[in-house]
Amino acid sequence: MSGRTTPRVAVLMGGPSVEREVSLTSGRECAAALREAGFEAVELDAGPDLCARLSEISPDVAFNALHGRWGEDGCVQGLLEWMRIPYTHSGVTASALAMDKDRSKAVFRDAGLPVAAHVIAPRSEIEAAHVMPPPYVIKPVNEGSSVGVHIVSGAADGPPELAPGMPERMMVEAFVPGRELTVTVMGDRALGVTDIVTDGWYDYHAKYQEGGSVHVIPADLPPDLTETCMEMALRAHRALGCRGLSRADFRWDEARGTDGLVLLEVNTQPGMTPTSLSPEQAAYRGVGFVELCRWIAEDASCNR
Repeated sequence: MSGRTTPRVAVLMGGPSVEREVSLTSGRECAAALREAGFEAVELDAGPDLCARLSEISPDVAFNALHGRWGEDGCVQGLLEWMRIPYTHSGVTASALAMDKDRSKAVFRDAGLPVAAHVIAPRSEIEAAHVMPPPYVIKPVNEGSSVGVHIVSGAADGPPELAPGMPERMMVEAFVPGRELTVTVMGDRALGVTDIVTDGWYDYHAKYQEGGSVHVIPADLPPDLTETCMEMALRAHRALGCRGLSRADFRWDEARGTDGLVLLEVNTQPGMTPTSLSPEQAAYRGVGFVELCRWIAEDASCNR
């Protein structure tokens, strides 16, 4: 922090990704909490003039509330490193790895963490024929918030027709049945396990629309599975080299016990509203939203 009486925090939000609206919500909530915590919070919609705006604001810290590409994949982290502005969450390498589902799964496999089988294929091949036996999930390699996810439940469905605007190469991943579980890591501590209950797939609507899902914390799980979930989340956080806050998402096939637990991905920029999954888990551990935002800001640094 600088010698200012009140540290100035630039809250980076919005941006050009498909998750812009979610990021704006996160950013506004974080800025309000930071002001309550005693910071001077400046809300900054990240656009092409980001470098110039940051130079004008001259913040002590950049609080990264961006979601999706450019804000979550190492790009803005590289800019902040270049400008020598301390920033929150993970650094360049960890952010880039976590956002790339193919490369992050290679890291997880090397760390001995269970992941679902997958292939990377051109969309033309995916739309022409099944590239792996159904059921399977199709998803962009480098998007978050379940953007572009498509489920093929059986061979009778035939190959899918993907939405316009999807990338030319996509990930096709074996479908893992069961429950959706998630664990937040704060610094070097796993906070808890949330069971995400929905009527169907935990898609964009289920994540962000009111009533789209129910978060059960602590999840009603066998004690050994809770312990395994939290231990795996911490191992994934460390394997990628994450810093600050991250969230690991799992699927659990109850019929297979602990062997049915599969790590899907790690999110280095979890949603940040008081009712988002990671703040809920922090609150479960006695860390309120204002305190959480303060901790994230005070954890900021370069060379992350």
